[in-house]
Amino acid sequence: MKRILFLCTGNSCRSQMAEGWANALLAGKARAFSAGTAPGDAVDTRAIKVMAEAGIDISGGRPKSVGEFKDMTFDLVVTVCSNAERTCPAYWGSGRKLHRGFDDPGTVAGKGSADEAALPVYRRVRDEIREFVKGLEI
Repeated sequence: MKRILFLCTGNSCRSQMAEGWANALLAGKARAFSAGTAPGDAVDTRAIKVMAEAGIDISGGRPKSVGEFKDMTFDLVVTVCSNAERTCPAYWGSGRKLHRGFDDPGTVAGKGSADEAALPVYRRVRDEIREFVKGLEI
């Protein structure tokens, strides 16, 4: 089974959604993980909510440092935000590397946005990530 690592900065939203989608859509072919270069404190509750709407439970996830995976090998390493693209070229793994940036929904929606006002942006990014994962050649 192939291993995929999704990298982002905080590992609290986009990379968590990508991990969830990959484990659901590529079940039996690949096992996905996610990490961050500067992990946050918790998975974004709005990301949890929009993924649950799509039938994917990421509520048990936690932001993880890329260092937690230093002893693992990956077939594919995908950076999903611009910061990760700049900070991860020296990634220690030998797997194929790919960058596909997605908008940070929290930034686009505004950090102070009420949950309901921000959810359309989170849903758009969720759906973009789903389409990207569906098209992955592993």
